[in-house]
Amino acid sequence: MPPTFGWDSFEDIAIALTDKFPDTDPLTVRFTDMHKWIIELPGFSGDPVASNEAKLEAIQMAWHEEFLDRQN
Repeated sequence: MPPTFGWDSFEDIAIALTDKFPDTDPLTVRFTDMHKWIIELPGFSGDPVASNEAKLEAIQMAWHEEFLDRQN
């Protein structure tokens, strides 16, 4: 993972979220909560107001893939 990452680093964010919340199904997380968790991640350097629904959806899908990979 790079030392810092922003909103377009979907896979890096997904890995960090899975590491921090290994038992959380990403499809059950509200975007407002996910946004808060992302901006609190160590190394996250994105502007908190620069996110949008499309980016959060892409992050959620990448997180879901990572979550499923680790369940197997």
